[in-house]
Amino acid sequence: MSDGDAKLVGADRVLAVLAELARHPDGIGLEEMARAVSSPKPTAHRALAALRRAGLAVQNGHGRYVLGDEFLRMAFAHHEARPDHVRVTPILQALCDRYGETVHYAVLEDTSVVYRSKLDPPSGAVRLTSVVGGRNPAHCTAVGKMLLAGTLRDEAAVRAWVGDRRLERPTERSVGTAEELHAELVRVREQGYAADDQENEPGVNCVAVPAYLTSPTVPSGAVSISGLAYRTPLSVLVEDVPAIRAVVAGRHLP
Repeated sequence: MSDGDAKLVGADRVLAVLAELARHPDGIGLEEMARAVSSPKPTAHRALAALRRAGLAVQNGHGRYVLGDEFLRMAFAHHEARPDHVRVTPILQALCDRYGETVHYAVLEDTSVVYRSKLDPPSGAVRLTSVVGGRNPAHCTAVGKMLLAGTLRDEAAVRAWVGDRRLERPTERSVGTAEELHAELVRVREQGYAADDQENEPGVNCVAVPAYLTSPTVPSGAVSISGLAYRTPLSVLVEDVPAIRAVVAGRHLP
């Protein structure tokens, strides 16, 4: 093995130790670490020492190793500096490649959804009214209903949100009353996804799931797949929701 190869193996080992630290928020002991990375204790200790010198690992009061504040500082600073569309692009690309349909990332603003990102397949794209920066009524889009379900938790909240407005009905399938919207949002919370069965545009259906780009518990927006009803039936998308959710979570990205 050449000196270059030895350095590569050493660097790989340090990275393996760093990745293992991330799996143990309560800390991990030296012996456990050595077993986890299949290395002798002295070798694991050297890797941990290198990470400690860089501030990427520390020992807590019980002698166990945890990620250092410097690692967290760099990770959060990098994450916060990346705009949503940069973070979500690999997700949209994976979904677009998988289904051959148009995909969106949108956020909720007042009574509308605002499209932050949109990706069309190379061929056969559906010509939708959505554009990046454009708006659609939240109550009749899958992304909108997904996000409303998290903020309008009961019928009183739905009625207050609707107020004196007449809910716009782009198609005959659109919900038109507070009662209908409340019932729809209850379904969304129960099933964990939202559907648009030709409610915003005739002939176009859609499924949306929440996207957690900035917080592990509060969705920053929602990701949806839109397709022609005759080509990609809603039932097909609904059946594939677990896979869609996995891609949005980053578990099945290429």
